[in-house]
Amino acid sequence: MEAYLDNSATTRCSEAAFEVMKKVLLEDYGNPSSLHNKGMEAENYMKASKKSIAKSLKVSEKNIYFTSGGSEGNNLAIRGVVEANARVGKHVITTAIEHPSVGNPMKHLQELGYEVSFLSVNEQGYISLEELDSLLREDTVLVSIMHVNNEIGTIEPIEEAAKLIQKKAPQAVFHVDAIQSYGKVPLFPEKMGVDIVTVSGHKIHAPKGSGFIYINPKVKVSPQILGGGQEDGFRSGTQNVPAIAALGVAVDEIFADFEENRIRMASMRAHMIEELGAIDGVTFNGDLEQGAPHILSVSSRDVRSEVLLHALEERGVYVSAGSACSSNKPSPSATLQAIGLEDKVLKSTVRISFSIHTTTEEVDYAIEAFREIVPKLQKYMRR
Repeated sequence: MEAYLDNSATTRCSEAAFEVMKKVLLEDYGNPSSLHNKGMEAENYMKASKKSIAKSLKVSEKNIYFTSGGSEGNNLAIRGVVEANARVGKHVITTAIEHPSVGNPMKHLQELGYEVSFLSVNEQGYISLEELDSLLREDTVLVSIMHVNNEIGTIEPIEEAAKLIQKKAPQAVFHVDAIQSYGKVPLFPEKMGVDIVTVSGHKIHAPKGSGFIYINPKVKVSPQILGGGQEDGFRSGTQNVPAIAALGVAVDEIFADFEENRIRMASMRAHMIEELGAIDGVTFNGDLEQGAPHILSVSSRDVRSEVLLHALEERGVYVSAGSACSSNKPSPSATLQAIGLEDKVLKSTVRISFSIHTTTEEVDYAIEAFREIVPKLQKYMRR
């Protein structure tokens, strides 16, 4: 048996999403910019996907633009905002626990002379609204805060942060990386006061290479890819219609039973907390009560994460030793460092992440594997 519990890294493409992608690749393969019927067929797939996405966020379809995924979306949001709003100032605010697709563009801004303020987090991974309030100023051009942390599942107080920004620095654009929250946690940009939202398709059972960005029409954003002016000029290049069509289907599927799926994943997470917590030396990171329903950070005393990961892999259980980014080379987790984990615990942490397709059988199988493997590895490592 296998238990795939690394869904925050990527998810299996749904069968329905795959089938529509196959159909577009082999039959309805027109370029959406073409004026003939084949082009119109392709354009209709895009319109249908935008409609599904807009409905899920309760926004206008006109404000949804397709991207190749989270990294492109985050770069477009960050670099596009500061370039388009250069007159506002050169001060940017983000957090100490962002994904590298936000963190590295921020470092690039620093190299260009921008002042970047990094919000600290407490031991559960929450930002301080008081600290945010103290950092906001007249020359703050952008605030970028992730919705759900990709390693420990902390849900940041986005709506409260938006109110502070609107009150203290109304000229600032508020960007939210929703790559780990979309489809798992309620997200309504206009109601919550968020200007830009970025999402990646392969986290919700759409194919890799798909994604979208929501942009409030009142916000100025400079395109980062120049060319034929597709996506209203925000993202030039012939659209990846097969992936876009599949993304729309995946969105429909994940939101069809949104609340039921969320409750089910939270139940599996709670079950793992109870069972794994009974193993000597096992602890958890993040907010166990209010965290996202699909992410669980687990530390096993005296067992290095890479060793545990491969031991579980031999049993067909797949987890992650942190965040899956651009490289498979392990490096110290900025998130785990930011929440204050001591080095030996930090190096003994794995991430378990569920999806709407995760079964209770997979969870129980993984629990048994942890029960068998962790004590053996602890005994071996203590020799």
